Amino acid sequence: MGDKVVPGRMVADADGEVVVFMVGMRINKLRAVRSWLPALRAMPRMIKELVREPGAGMLGYRVLNGGPRVFTVVQYWESREKLYAYASDPDMRHRPAWAAFNRRARSGEGAVGIWHETYVVPAGAYSTIYSSMPPDGLGAAYGVAAPGRRGALSAPVSAV
Repeated sequence: MGDKVVPGRMVADADGEVVVFMVGMRINKLRAVRSWLPALRAMPRMIKELVREPGAGMLGYRVLNGGPRVFTVVQYWESREKLYAYASDPDMRHRPAWAAFNRRARSGEGAVGIWHETYVVPAGAYSTIYSSMPPDGLGAAYGVAAPGRRGALSAPVSAV
């Protein structure tokens, strides 16, 4: 995600299905630092790992501000298969972090909550528009292009 404004109307340069993964955590008990701090620190490490390993399949991400206790990341992936492969790979950061979280959660009495959602959106079932702003969301993940025709919110474009 850059800060350079792209003038005019643009659409995400995505073609085909889009995979959106949302993951977050909520600190339920502020004083239970041992329960939530490792989970809070794990996400930036995983994102750095995925940025360094483009073959893993994450195309882009966005951190959302949910308040002082809530942390959310939206990620865009090449495919559901690559997302699941990363999540289950014992040599990458997610699987060991997930196992450690589950061990802590058993004794943490709900001190921290986590959630995730995966959406596989078929081609033609999403639309995008960016007007005089830096690329964001799908536009940051896939790049942007001019709309295909006047008034179109999203147009078929070549594969990434």
